[in-house]
Amino acid sequence: MADFSIRRLMLDDLPHVRQLWRERWGGEFLVAHGVLYHPDALEGFVALDGEKRLGLITYSFSDCGCEIVSIDSLCENMGIGTALVDKVIKAARQKKCKRVFLTTTNDNLRALGFYQKRGFELALLRRNAVNESRKIKPNLPLIGRHGIPLRDEIELELLLNTIHAADPHPSLRKGEGAGNVP
Repeated sequence: MADFSIRRLMLDDLPHVRQLWRERWGGEFLVAHGVLYHPDALEGFVALDGEKRLGLITYSFSDCGCEIVSIDSLCENMGIGTALVDKVIKAARQKKCKRVFLTTTNDNLRALGFYQKRGFELALLRRNAVNESRKIKPNLPLIGRHGIPLRDEIELELLLNTIHAADPHPSLRKGEGAGNVP
């Protein structure tokens, strides 16, 4: 595992976040469950090797808990994604959130595996929700990863009151995918 540090997202990072979202998410904003997200309205963490950005996670707090809005690991299989998720879980615990949740799409098999390996559970299926999101962000493709029609949103959640604070991933055992990044 490579050495990297993690710090809070700062104002100086916003141009990089916007560029990353344009490249990886098709625009400077994201849409999930009918909500439009702009990076300047989100909190986040950045993984760094010196000055080089290795990963980014954005999130927000609401009455529903702590929502992970985006995660991008630019160097895979180094534990960056896991470390970023751990930081958000810690921030959510500090805010006394009852859950951390996120929305992904039905074609994002890597995300579904990544989060479930880290203790998240499937919580909600929003059938045809991507069709509604296309009204806000028309450039969302009809066909997603692996040739799967892109149509549904899946919400995953980690209930914080059921996990001991020192072990955020009780389902992980040494050697079973620890450190893998989506």
